[in-house]
Amino acid sequence: MFVDRSLWTLDPEVCFLNHGSFGACPRAVLEEQARLRAELEREPVRFMHGLTERLREAAGELALFLGAQAPDLVFVQNATYGVNSVLRSLALTAGDELLVTTHEYAASRNALDFVAQRAGATVEVVDLPFPGLTPEQVVDAVLARVTPRTRLFLIDHVTSPTGVIMPLERLIPALRERGVETLVDGAHAPGMLDLQLDALGAGYYTGNCHKWLCTPKGSAFLHVRRDLQPGVRPLAISHGATIEYPSLSRFLLEFDWTGTFDPTAALSVPFALRYLGGLLPGGWAAVRQHNHDLVVAGRQVLLDALGIPAPCPASMLGSLASVPLPPDPNPDAPLEPLLRQPPIQAALTRRGIQVPVVSWPRRPARLIRISAQLYTTLADYERLAAALLEELEAERG
Repeated sequence: MFVDRSLWTLDPEVCFLNHGSFGACPRAVLEEQARLRAELEREPVRFMHGLTERLREAAGELALFLGAQAPDLVFVQNATYGVNSVLRSLALTAGDELLVTTHEYAASRNALDFVAQRAGATVEVVDLPFPGLTPEQVVDAVLARVTPRTRLFLIDHVTSPTGVIMPLERLIPALRERGVETLVDGAHAPGMLDLQLDALGAGYYTGNCHKWLCTPKGSAFLHVRRDLQPGVRPLAISHGATIEYPSLSRFLLEFDWTGTFDPTAALSVPFALRYLGGLLPGGWAAVRQHNHDLVVAGRQVLLDALGIPAPCPASMLGSLASVPLPPDPNPDAPLEPLLRQPPIQAALTRRGIQVPVVSWPRRPARLIRISAQLYTTLADYERLAAALLEELEAERG
């Protein structure tokens, strides 16, 4: 089922297969944000003084969608902010170990390395294969690296470079039994997966709304299990550290007000949930299934064109999929100067195809990652496959 692309403001001349990077906001959601901004600017003081109540109401609707409780969820600007808030709140000491996999998003890994170096802790890296990854391999490899010194496990729910869903429902309880909490970078998960955060039980979970929920940029959330909330503080300490508001916890007070910001992205989330969920007769379950089926079909188009097997089971995919490309024949060639793109990605961009090519785990290895959203069609993947084969042939030439 195809939803009219004109509901989004995307350039009609561009084959857009990179929803996973920054998302894309429908016109109706942008109009809702514009309405909120106009209300804010008509009476800024009144709007900001009533912001706490409005944020709590919006958080309540989002929490219901995520299978969580509103008192455990706060809005943040993006998942990277959420990861940093947790990591920089940890009271680490020399000798502590922090666990991460080779599939971790680079920004989150940078934050992990920073806090480890500052505290004298060590980062233990679990090497997971790709192609050839299975859920069983993930669980076995991670648990094998846990020691009595392991404090925290940082993991993408849906990995950014490889696009696979990690088996958190098995990992989180097994790690808690060993005394290890999990920080989940769920940047891609909201709207892609049927999240039930309370049942999942992670100590910390942060996710973006601007990707698969198609909300405005700057809308994301941090969910912290109730028993861990007193130890987590935002990166910016502001009035919430001392203000009194009897019905709200210090966790909510601190994160809901970190200084003046544009709250309209977060306040647009409830509208976006209703709008996107109303585009297909089956609601959000139908949206998730549509995008999964489409990205699996799109991946098969690329696999057939390249003549290679599937790098992971389709059951490990949501709305993203990565496919290995032949090794870069010019691994020392400079990246495109402006966007820092590998040459083949820049070539596809010039052809009007927006799709990321990732040097993972490092050059000359590389992956091409496709996305699926309601505006995507199978013809988009066929156009990519044809252009990709021509560019690979040009490389060989």
